[in-house]
Amino acid sequence: MQTLIEPLGLLTGRDAQDALASRLALPLQGGDTAFSLVRLIGAGADRIVAVTAVPPEWQACLRLVSAPPPLAGLPAGPLVMGILNVTPDSFSDGGRHLAVGDAIRAGMAMLEAGADLIDVGGESTRPGAASVAPAAEQARILPVVEALARHGVISVDTRNAATMRAALAAGATVVNDVSALAHDPAAAATLADQRCTVALMHMRGTPATMTGLASYGDVAVEVVRELRHHRDAAIAAGIARDRILVDPGLGFAKDAAQNLALLRRLPLLACLGQRVLLGASRKRFIAQLEGQVAGARDAASRDPGSIAASLSGLALNGCILRVHDVAGMVQALRLWQAIRH
Repeated sequence: MQTLIEPLGLLTGRDAQDALASRLALPLQGGDTAFSLVRLIGAGADRIVAVTAVPPEWQACLRLVSAPPPLAGLPAGPLVMGILNVTPDSFSDGGRHLAVGDAIRAGMAMLEAGADLIDVGGESTRPGAASVAPAAEQARILPVVEALARHGVISVDTRNAATMRAALAAGATVVNDVSALAHDPAAAATLADQRCTVALMHMRGTPATMTGLASYGDVAVEVVRELRHHRDAAIAAGIARDRILVDPGLGFAKDAAQNLALLRRLPLLACLGQRVLLGASRKRFIAQLEGQVAGARDAASRDPGSIAASLSGLALNGCILRVHDVAGMVQALRLWQAIRH
């Protein structure tokens, strides 16, 4: 069983600096968050100890103090990724940006609002969604990718190798695959000889089947271990580690309680040594916390909850926050940075 060290007792600002100077804490991913306690997980252990009392045989697991590798084309620090769905059936904004001109205008507005990159998708992956043929997906997104790539960093949200290849040729520099390259057998080989960043998301099954696969003993531990498997498979296929992002996949094969558990324990993802992409925006569990029936209110009403959930990721160094409401997230991020610094 893979051993893991979970950072606990998080400190920020002056408290983190003082604890680090006193050697009572360690830096989380080389960033400005520190942790003073850890939980030892695996090899028969499940206990909490101070960072000053980590047993020698566990020291190798403390690599989570190291900063993740820089990603080509993406700046350091927390980033905001705007979501641009060029689809008729996405759960939040399906049909709103289906026309090319509307999609380009929406993407430009996100960049002007402060988005660091735009994630363009042509296939809905909401629960129960039907798959889209790569040709139809490309017809929707390629004109948008090509236009927006002249103005900012563009990610393509796709599971299909042919679409990945076409979008990269059109100017995208990030590939965001919700299946972690498992959907299309040609995906890993397609990306191996590219220079783009690759985001690997945790999901079990497919959008059509994932709801029935949300069974975990410890959701945070199992998500980290399964993401490690996908990350290692991508590296074995020729995708360099410094090109990889990991995403815990909120809402994908997870129920509301499991999503909350993941958000509470996001620092555990530091064990993977990668930058993290976090997509909490407008997810169904936000509405469920209010006792709403899914779809009873417009998904945009979940933006305040989306921002609150997204801020959980900022303990991790260089976390990328994937949101619909770019302006709101940018404002919240700036305030968060001002409070901490």
